[in-house]
Amino acid sequence: MNPEQDNGRQEVVLKQSLPVRTQFLIFTLLGDYMLGKSNRIWTGTLLRLMESLGVSHQAVRSALSRMTRKGWIRSERHGRLSQHILTTQGQQLLARGQSRIFEQTTTDWDGRWHLVIYSLPEKNRDLRHDLRTQLAWLGFGQLATGIWISPHDRSPALQAIISDLNLQGFVDLFSGGYLGPAQASDLIQRSWNLELLAGQYRAFIQRFQPQHQALLQQIKDNLPPAPEEAFVQRFWLTHSFQSFPLRDPNLPLELLPRDWVGTTARQLFEDHHRLLGRYATPFVDDLLAQPAK
Repeated sequence: MNPEQDNGRQEVVLKQSLPVRTQFLIFTLLGDYMLGKSNRIWTGTLLRLMESLGVSHQAVRSALSRMTRKGWIRSERHGRLSQHILTTQGQQLLARGQSRIFEQTTTDWDGRWHLVIYSLPEKNRDLRHDLRTQLAWLGFGQLATGIWISPHDRSPALQAIISDLNLQGFVDLFSGGYLGPAQASDLIQRSWNLELLAGQYRAFIQRFQPQHQALLQQIKDNLPPAPEEAFVQRFWLTHSFQSFPLRDPNLPLELLPRDWVGTTARQLFEDHHRLLGRYATPFVDDLLAQPAK
């Protein structure tokens, strides 16, 4: 195992005491290998896969209990064995995440901006925090207090969020063109920190580009990675990239800086993810197909 993987294992060991961290790891695994398939996994198989990532059985079981209480998964007994199954709520949560992670850059923007304007009293600050988190995930940027903007029409997702959080009467949605007096670039600078984001993308490339080149060389030399090693590498690749939608509004090409580094990072992610999948997916599918004690 290479040093990069060792660092990944240490990260889990250091953070697995936080239930939310282990929960995120489980969601990464389920989203990459279960969503759209059977949506169920033997508990023993999940423990086996998470153990490969350095996560203890106790941490996994604790996270599963919390995820069950939140309604994202449910358990089912089969004699002495058990399965965990994604609920409809859990599937929808993962599907929204996958759609943002693999969303393509818009090349034909219609010039319209979409606004979310809200006003929540201080007693509802927890709801306000939840709404902001959801807006950031959808790629909205905060233009001013209580005003968030995006070049993308997210109306269906926004309506679902408003309904889920029971925010009717507190939120208004608008759509239209920007008439000035500033430029679109000024709106972007006020709403998002692209300079910080670019630095984070460069760090991602610096970490995973050598891995991708090494994998290409392995394949060229007819020395492909061991399936479990490919699974571990692919997991940490996905886990590292999936937080970018919280920071990246996925702006249309015409609104992005020239030679935007995010495009390079996304291409690296997709290429490396797909190539590792040749070896990781059959490995996981074989484990999913049979009960594990």
